[in-house]
Amino acid sequence: LHQHLPTLEAVEVDLMELSVTSHPVNKHTELVTGVSWSGSNELLTVGDDKVVWMWNTDGEPQSMLLEVDSFCTSLVWHPVAQGRGSELFVVGCTDGTFKLISKQGRIEKSVAAHQGAVTAVRWSTDGTSLATCGEDGLIKSWSRNGMFRANLAQTESTIYALCWSPESDQMLFTNGKHLLIRPLQPSSKQTMWKAHDNAVLSVDWNAVNTLIVSGGEDCKYRIWDCYGRQLYCSAAVEYSITSIAWAPNGRYFAVGSFNMMRLCDKTGWSYSREQPVCGSIFDISWTADSTQLAAASGSGAVMFGQLVHRELSVGQWDVRQEEPATLTVLNVLDESREDLQFKDRVTEMSLSTSHLIVITATQCCIYSTANWNTPHIVEQRGTVSLILQSNNHFAMVDTINGLQVLNFDGRVLSQPRYQGMRADMLSITNVAYAIDMLAMVDHGDAKQVRLFEPLTGKQQGTLQHTIDVEMLALSQSRAPRRLVIIDKNRDMYITPVQGAQELNKLQIMVDTCRWNDDNISLAAVADGHLVVWYYPETVMIDRDLLPLTLMKQAAPDLGKTSEIIDFRGTRISIRRSDGAIVTFSVSPYPCMLEKFCACNEWEPALRLCRYVKSKQLWALLGAMAVAGKELHTAEVAYAAIDEVDKLLFMCHIKELPTSEAREAELLLFRRRQTEAVQVLVQGGWIYRAIKMCIHGFQWEKAYDLARTHQVFLDVVLFHRRRHLANTQREETIPKLLQLGQELGGVNEEAMRAKIAAEKERERERGGMAAGQGQ
Repeated sequence: LHQHLPTLEAVEVDLMELSVTSHPVNKHTELVTGVSWSGSNELLTVGDDKVVWMWNTDGEPQSMLLEVDSFCTSLVWHPVAQGRGSELFVVGCTDGTFKLISKQGRIEKSVAAHQGAVTAVRWSTDGTSLATCGEDGLIKSWSRNGMFRANLAQTESTIYALCWSPESDQMLFTNGKHLLIRPLQPSSKQTMWKAHDNAVLSVDWNAVNTLIVSGGEDCKYRIWDCYGRQLYCSAAVEYSITSIAWAPNGRYFAVGSFNMMRLCDKTGWSYSREQPVCGSIFDISWTADSTQLAAASGSGAVMFGQLVHRELSVGQWDVRQEEPATLTVLNVLDESREDLQFKDRVTEMSLSTSHLIVITATQCCIYSTANWNTPHIVEQRGTVSLILQSNNHFAMVDTINGLQVLNFDGRVLSQPRYQGMRADMLSITNVAYAIDMLAMVDHGDAKQVRLFEPLTGKQQGTLQHTIDVEMLALSQSRAPRRLVIIDKNRDMYITPVQGAQELNKLQIMVDTCRWNDDNISLAAVADGHLVVWYYPETVMIDRDLLPLTLMKQAAPDLGKTSEIIDFRGTRISIRRSDGAIVTFSVSPYPCMLEKFCACNEWEPALRLCRYVKSKQLWALLGAMAVAGKELHTAEVAYAAIDEVDKLLFMCHIKELPTSEAREAELLLFRRRQTEAVQVLVQGGWIYRAIKMCIHGFQWEKAYDLARTHQVFLDVVLFHRRRHLANTQREETIPKLLQLGQELGGVNEEAMRAKIAAEKERERERGGMAAGQGQ
């Protein structure tokens, strides 16, 4: 790697730790079995002392709500729209019943559900269904009011944990060492796999990233995709993993064991490991804003975990959160420092080189990095799960307003919507954002990508793929906007977002990708290699040049779950699967070349290539010159890389008399024949359009053009007959059979006279255009 000097293109890093505390006096006299946060951040806990307590976010007990008549194994608030307090919660009991209890502590209904203890209860995402499982090996579905609906599954052993899929159309549950996904549709096939070496004790499924995390008696926790493929397996810890829970934002999860609580990234590596003396952690619940958790411990203490020491770095700015309601901004160039105080705890942050956006429990504060003293403040009710910034505005997703586009004064510009959109499932992987385009994977049909104009919120179009799309990325430079998608097979495609949207495959087995923030280059980690396309447009211009225009470097240590977290200028920062951040350098010359070509400065571009003497740079110049319709430069570039056939074709194009003919041949060179024919027809050069179709053996298209404009039908018939004679075949196209009967023989002399007249007209037009240009 090149030695890195201090630059403005610093790494964007997100670091944090979990600070674990508990109330000085245990309110529960026995072990705590269940904890649950409501949408309005009210915590309920229950223990083997049969008492339900209510707590606030500061870890202070508020009141003893009620005493239950039997031992409780689990407790869950009913899910409602965020910001409003839930009015109902459910507890599962060891006598086989579950109880629906109001917020005031009144038992609304007690239902005998299982033989033996109820081991877990879970509400569906929309709160319309309740699932219970027990020691009898049954999973049952109930209505919100506790009315029995159906038996969903039956096993031979105790089911210790279950959870709903993000769409609430499947059920995930444990069965000894195995995990099962059972669709609610009776005809659908279930998925079952061995998950651990001993019994699985806990499991959770996240709606945002669709990943599953499980923990078991083999003292390991593992991450799975929704098809049962293992993405990560931890090293064995000292004791069984007794609880596990995703943060709602899907970026990290918490793991509980005996005297241990660990905060882990979604790819598996650990942010921090705490060792409170509290016995086993039996249950974990996160607040809706993903900044705080509560845990049920075997000592009777309720443990509270707060995210601290969060850090973001972009360019010259470092933003650190040491306290829940305080941020420190450091300028690493002049070592100046700003302390930002907020009235509520900070729940979300987003930093770019020009703006810092801070979300608290009640406000959205927008700071310009040029002035830290006067932020724009907007009242904020919902929990923010995603912030994406561009130069002039930013997109924000919260639980009340859904997706919004705002300017940096805090004014709402638009609210992009489509039917069936679920704001809670929007994430950094299925949303891509640029200054003039917003792309989202359709939740109802993952094969479809919807494109929106950010300023108006109007849908600009859709992009259809053949299989599910899992990741999106929009180019950020001023060049024509390009969209990259990675599908379920891990194939990566590139397409324009305007005009004809054609998917061009760039790479297979792609784990992660990112566009450069400053130019058109694209980086990806694929099949154990770091691959950088300096000019991805090449795949749409001259696919044969593509291998010459990229950098490929072996990087087996990155792992399958690595992530490119920053790509600016000539530096790429990648977080490996183990959480370490490594930096790679790329050549600065392609970026310099692109700047020359974007400004039509072809002579400096040629001088740069002659100076560097790189075949890669000449190939890049060839592709950029064809894109810029600069034929002389393309001719020099193709000569430098010994592409003789393409050199000759460029010479042929230069000799064409009209601009329409040159443009059409360039489009044909780029394999865009339909557009090439269209350019010729619009310019009035029907003969040349017909000849282009004939050269491509598109006889019916040539006939249709000639018939539509009632010219050169004899040319089509003449060349078709000559082709059939050379190949010794009979006519099989009905249209041309009929044309032969209509015209009979072809007067070759008259036909050639017509062609000569057409070519003369082209020369005259070309001469006139040249004269006007002079």
